[in-house]
Amino acid sequence: MALDFELTRRGILTAGAAAGAASALPAQANEKPISADPLPSKRAKALDLEMSYVEMGEGDPILFLHGNPTSSYLWRNIMPYAAPFGRCIAPDLIGMGGSDKRPLVEGDDPDARYSFYEHQKYLDALLENLGVAENVTLVIHDWGSALGFDWARRNEDKVKGICFMEGFTRPFSYSEMDWFPWVMFKSFKSGLGEWMVLEQNMFVEQVLPASVLRELTQEELGHYQAPYLNAGEDRRPTLTWPREVPFDGEPAETHEMVVRLSEWLKSNDLPKLFVNAEPGALIQGEVRDFVRTWKNQEEITVRGIHFIQEDSPHEIGAALEKWIPKVNA
Repeated sequence: MALDFELTRRGILTAGAAAGAASALPAQANEKPISADPLPSKRAKALDLEMSYVEMGEGDPILFLHGNPTSSYLWRNIMPYAAPFGRCIAPDLIGMGGSDKRPLVEGDDPDARYSFYEHQKYLDALLENLGVAENVTLVIHDWGSALGFDWARRNEDKVKGICFMEGFTRPFSYSEMDWFPWVMFKSFKSGLGEWMVLEQNMFVEQVLPASVLRELTQEELGHYQAPYLNAGEDRRPTLTWPREVPFDGEPAETHEMVVRLSEWLKSNDLPKLFVNAEPGALIQGEVRDFVRTWKNQEEITVRGIHFIQEDSPHEIGAALEKWIPKVNA
């Protein structure tokens, strides 16, 4: 049983003409190369585990949060732009990147180890251990956006600003989806998900490269594949995350969390930088229109589908160079 790569790519895009729309964006005249080299990492205690993270620069914290199935490696070409303005920290979420994986206890729900609130608990512990407590700027993506938005909601007086891209901004509905992503998420949430992800490593091998306009190099893919080389439970985080995505009210816990975030995001006055992706994946159409109603927000547009850090890192970095000093003023 094999999944068709082109079907996966078409499923990621929600409109057939989306790739053409991206190619219509002008390229940078002095486009810089995209480095495949990882940034040096450190480790720190978070409750009963150790988490890996990248750190550079000094001053107030600038926190970079990744989503599924990536790691701090996603930010390697962007963090150097922000390093002159603060202490940049990019953690690897538990079970992902170089961070420890949670052991499976017989009889327990395997997905419970990597639920949104488990990730939140460990991330909170890491940030406390690293002294990330005030004057925080957030740069967030995918599930990292949900974690970052919710940290900001719970710690609004400690936040200076939020830069977000391809993130969770309002509840989802299956009725809004094209047929292939509908089938894909239904499958992830069924018993078929174990075969698709734990055995076939679908998120890393197919969804990730299909969500980048350019072709990732083997070296780049190797860094993303490294935490998930062993079939089975080592890949569990990349299955639990899609199962946590709330559609039509289920799962209730993450649905209620996204509803709270959505209400808070449209009402708070924190400075925001919206990095709009063209064609994009999570933030398109009516969702994009909704995001554009938020207060105190600037916007830039870059080319990319979902993992836009791999298509437009220098454009994102240059935008941070301009925006962070305004937030710091």
